[in-house]
Amino acid sequence: MGARQQQVIERLVASCGRTYAEEAGIRLRNTPQPLYRLLVLACLLSARIRSSTAVAAARALSDAGLRDPRSMAAATWQERVDALGRGGYRRYDERTSTQLGDGAQLLTDHWGGDLRRMRDEADGDVARLSALLQEVPGLGPAGADIFLREVQLVWPEVAPRFDAKTLEGARRLGLPDSPGRLARITGATEPALVAAALVRTALDKNVAQEILDDASAHA
Repeated sequence: MGARQQQVIERLVASCGRTYAEEAGIRLRNTPQPLYRLLVLACLLSARIRSSTAVAAARALSDAGLRDPRSMAAATWQERVDALGRGGYRRYDERTSTQLGDGAQLLTDHWGGDLRRMRDEADGDVARLSALLQEVPGLGPAGADIFLREVQLVWPEVAPRFDAKTLEGARRLGLPDSPGRLARITGATEPALVAAALVRTALDKNVAQEILDDASAHA
């Protein structure tokens, strides 16, 4: 890795290397509840809404006790709407409430409410895992990418995961914009943190400039 690229990666992760799961208060582990909460967060982030609002809504659903598929499915439609509203997620609250209820029922019926069973069904095939995730109502390709990007912290077969949004951020920083080359230059740095930081860079060009300026100052 070139010294310049190494500086950029280091400053990038130091400044922006925080996953959305962490921001939402999810201690990601390979256990059913945090995995489900990450899935819900990915669904919320999929809508055309500010990420901060999606994170706040995920916290509100958790605070309402809706942390697993069974409790989500058992809640009334209005209870889910109210929780989303408390998180400020009002533009898509009614549709999302329906999708969360339907998705929770699907996960319960097909995988016993445990996303690890979905993982087992994919059997190490990440493309298959992405397709299975997209069977969940409200979770399209972008939502599946969000889930996979963050779950690579605990599902090593997914890593390194650099999707289109992360590569957009890489281009802004003058880093390689192909997954293989980007993986090679990150070295031992946790790819989930690099990916999280690159997404934030893709979403805000001012962040990219700050990272570049910071890397130059520390060169």
